[in-house]
This record gives sequence, structure tokens and C-alpha cells, in this order.
Amino acid sequence: MKTVIFKKTLFILFFLLSFIGFSQSLPLSKDAKISVLTCGLGNETYSYFGHTGLRVSDPGNNFDVVYNYGTFDFRTPNFVLKFAKGDLQYFATVHSYADFYNEYTYEKRSIFEQDLLIPQDLKQKLFDELNAVLASEERYYTYKFIDKNCTSMVVDVINKSLGQTVITKKEDTDKTYRSILFPYFDGHFYDQLGTSIIFGTKVDQMGTRIFLPFELKNSLDKTTFQNKLLAGKSKTLLEFTKETPTSWWNNIYTYLFILLFVIFAKSKGVDKIFFLILSLIGIFFVVMGFYSFHQELAMNYNVLLFSPLLLVLILFSVLKNKLWTYRFSLINFVLLVIYFLFLINKAHFFITLPLIITSGVALVRTAIRNKKPIPIII
Repeated sequence: MKTVIFKKTLFILFFLLSFIGFSQSLPLSKDAKISVLTCGLGNETYSYFGHTGLRVSDPGNNFDVVYNYGTFDFRTPNFVLKFAKGDLQYFATVHSYADFYNEYTYEKRSIFEQDLLIPQDLKQKLFDELNAVLASEERYYTYKFIDKNCTSMVVDVINKSLGQTVITKKEDTDKTYRSILFPYFDGHFYDQLGTSIIFGTKVDQMGTRIFLPFELKNSLDKTTFQNKLLAGKSKTLLEFTKETPTSWWNNIYTYLFILLFVIFAKSKGVDKIFFLILSLIGIFFVVMGFYSFHQELAMNYNVLLFSPLLLVLILFSVLKNKLWTYRFSLINFVLLVIYFLFLINKAHFFITLPLIITSGVALVRTAIRNKKPIPIII
């Protein structure tokens, strides 16, 4: 979702507020239109899912601007920690449509427009609401991946201005958030793998909320208000075909190569390094589950694969305690089997299956190495 801070934002804001006078409303002309802009997917992390904006175009008052709820400032102190914790402040901005269009032209991302077919008084109400937000502390909000983002905020402000919950999700309500998100990472293998294993149970809930730009676009096509369609037919303002990136390392082949190396190396040292990496990732998941306010990171059952108990296994192995190395090999193998059974119907089953197999092979041979031979009495 778009996060770039556009040029001239403050200039346009003060331009609008000079008309509004901070207390009076700028009357929209009868030719004014308000539309929802849906922007295409990009290959930067912030743009994987597209972007949603609200365009207000008024030839009578000689302005054409886009309101954007997806802005944050990279210069925020402790930016990475705040983003990870889930208390990073996003904010609403306004910028000229010309700048908006040029930015997406530069990024080679499409723009689709749907005019809101609402009465003049409701256009005015929505416009006033947008400007009231910009002129107050309400322009800041705490970003939440599913519940509060550039798309959900647009849905909320439109519904608020219409006085009722008009816009609701019209499709894919029988799919989980995880299943909906998974295809958006095509061409970015390790991002797809990383998000698959760091997300917990929340993303396995049914995706009943609109939280992605193209979900809103598709829902608007089927939404009615006052016995007619809420939005006009989608128009293409800018069209590009998304280029799928290629990388010598960011692909499934390097992933499989590394795991096959672990399997066929048949080395105690390689197995220990593999277990160490898995355990450290698991510890990170546990810490993030408690530290972060992102509900998507809580209750992460993927720690059954990335088990912190693998660290205990390594410790006993280093101490050459064969009995407890054997026992913790079995304990972790049981956890792995539980994880496998739990994961079968999940969207990320096949992408994690090679990790499950590799971990299983390494645990079994570690157990075999440390199992005491049964004495034979003759």
C-alpha cells in the first residue's frame, strides 16, 4: 500500500484550507466529482498490494486533488522498532492529482477510477469530512495490517459520510486472509515464505473485511446505495502490465538447493547449524508475539516447526548427552508431526513442506545417531 510522501503535500493542504478558512466549508460546484482510485501492484514491499486514494475534482473551483491515508515518514525516530511493535503512526495527506499521476507513471503502475454516484449534499459532506480530518489530529492513526490501512480508512470515511455501512465486502468472504494474501507475493519468493511463517492465527480467520485495494474496487462494482449503484463503471486512467521480477537468489530453486544440501550432507555440524537457525527464528516469533501490537503476529503456531526446543537439543548434543539428545529429537519430531497435520489445509502448506521434510530427516537421523544400541544377550 502506497507509503511514499508526495511533494507539495503541505502546499496543497494550505491551498484548500485557505478556501475553507479552517472553520467554513468550501462549497463544491455542481460539476465536482469524487472518485475512488485503485492503483496497481508494484515490486517494492510497500506496493505489493496496490493502493487506494480518494480523488476530488472540481473544475468550478479549479482544483483536482487526491486524499491518501497511506503515508508514513521514514524519518520517524526508531522507525523500524515502531513498525515492528505496531505503534507506527500513519497519516492522511493530500496532493495534486497531477503529482499523483506522475508518480504512478514513473513507477509504471496502473490507476483505475470509480466515480461515486452520490447526491451533491453527500459529496459535500464527504469532502468536508476529508478536510476536517486533515486539519485535526485525526489525520494520524495507528496502522494495522488488516484492520486499519489506506483502503480500510477510505471505506470507513465513505461509510461515515453516507451515514450507514454501505460498502461491505462482496467476494472471497469464504477465504482466509492468508489465502487472499498469498498470491500477492508471486515473484517475491522469500517475502512469500517469510510472511507465511511469521503470521499467526489471525490471518487464518475468514477474510470478511475489506482490507486490500482491489477488494474495494471489486466490491464497489456490486454495491448499491439508494436503490442504484454506488459507483460508476471502472475507468482506466493509466495502464501498465506488472513486470514479474527475476532474481538469481530470490526464488524457490535456492530454497530447495539449501534444503537438499542439508539432507544429503549427512553431517552432524550441518544439522546443528540448521537446527540453530530454526530455533533462533522460533525465538524471534515468540518474542514478536509478546512484543508487537500486530495481532497478525500473535499465536504463531509456526513455532512448532521453528521450535525453540531445538536449541535445547543442540545444547545436549554439544554436551554429548546422548540420552537427552535422543529424547529432544523425538520431542521435536512429534511437534513437527502435529504441525504437519495442522498445516494441511492452510495456504502456506506447500511452501513450508520442504522445510518440514528437511527438519524431519535431520531429526530422525539425529535420533538414530544418539539412540543407545539394545544389548544382545547370548
